Amino acid sequence: MDILLVGLNYKTAPVEIREKFTFNDDSTPRALHLLSQTKSIVESVIIGTCNRTEIYVVCDQLHTGRFYTRNFLADWFGIDKEQFQPYLYIKENEEAIEHLFNVACGLDSMVMGETQILGQVRSAFMLAQEHKVTGTVFNTLFRQAVTLAKRAHTETGINENAVSVSYAAIELGKKIFGSFHDKQVLILGAGKMSELTAKHLSANGVNKVCVANRTIERARLLAEKFKGDAITMEQLPEQLLTADIVISSTGATGYVLTKDSLAPIVKKRKHRPLFMIDIAVPRDLDPALHDLDNVYLYDIDDLQGIVATNMEERQQAAAAIREMICEEIVAFTSWLQTLGVVPLISALREKAFAIHGDAMDKIENKLPNLTERELHIIRKHTKGIINQILHDPVVRLKELAVQKSGDDVLEIFSSIFALEDILERNQKESEWELAKKQQTVREKLVPSRVND
Repeated sequence: MDILLVGLNYKTAPVEIREKFTFNDDSTPRALHLLSQTKSIVESVIIGTCNRTEIYVVCDQLHTGRFYTRNFLADWFGIDKEQFQPYLYIKENEEAIEHLFNVACGLDSMVMGETQILGQVRSAFMLAQEHKVTGTVFNTLFRQAVTLAKRAHTETGINENAVSVSYAAIELGKKIFGSFHDKQVLILGAGKMSELTAKHLSANGVNKVCVANRTIERARLLAEKFKGDAITMEQLPEQLLTADIVISSTGATGYVLTKDSLAPIVKKRKHRPLFMIDIAVPRDLDPALHDLDNVYLYDIDDLQGIVATNMEERQQAAAAIREMICEEIVAFTSWLQTLGVVPLISALREKAFAIHGDAMDKIENKLPNLTERELHIIRKHTKGIINQILHDPVVRLKELAVQKSGDDVLEIFSSIFALEDILERNQKESEWELAKKQQTVREKLVPSRVND
């Protein structure tokens, strides 16, 4: 069995391509079922976010896994393979495992170290598990990825320092106010950066928002998003009397607020602090405002300096996380390699206890006067002898299986104990069970296709 990843993300595909490959909450379960009944696919998980679409599969052969997974994407979204092939990345086995660990830990995100993706990875796995399209390999791999990411965030604190201009403003505000509860925000202009910063402030407890703009209609549109008020620029002096935080991004060619215009208002505020964030380029707020008592002015360069410092700290945390990932890859691949010995161990035990069963039948036939208690004692002790004999070969087999020559060892082991027939029979039974499961999935999907 091999692990395969086929996907596209913000690094390989523009948004106009990514939006064509979106799995919504309603369709993902059916997509998982269709994928699970696809030839060569044994297990599957689909991770879909605004920045990535990734399909993880366990397949019986890599070349057929690649072929049928790409075909699935083409069929599901109704797009010719040639159109999206340049945007795809395909990762196999250890590379796919490493990629998943990076994604879960936030190292492959647009904002390094963000924690939202961990929840999305966990939800994707839980959905696949709920619909019974995962198995031994992915149940172990995805649980390990989630556990690793939680440990990485806790031990390194990679997500604790702001690495966006808008969130850096929030960090500064917390240092001044401690809490944003009951603080009033005044937004000058209705630009995207102002809106994003206001969203962060709202998420951190701000519930009073007022928007001032040259065009009152645009001010109302933004104010409605935060259940706030809209005013004209002429009404600024009155609003500045009660505001705690000012976010400015108007696109004006000159200063919207100067030291001389704000000084009389500051006197009337009676020593209440005023936190001002100037995101505009060119600047909206006169740098001399900083000289006024209880006025804390920051421009975009100040915020970017904070971002740069925090990003450096995140890079250091990321280096520590990558070391954790390397250790986890070794642990998982070692576990994965030992899976190859499971059929051999099962076959060896099956053969040994079949011989034991035959021997017990002969004992009962030759010694018909033995009581049930005596037979039980003989059976118990002879089974113990078999388990002792098997113990060392099984332990050595597990040890040798993880070495480079592991495949050769498994083949020699099978030959020494003449397990080929049992292995072949068990393999056919597994394939029959898989085919039966896929047929059940197909039968369940028929009504869904009709309804669509």
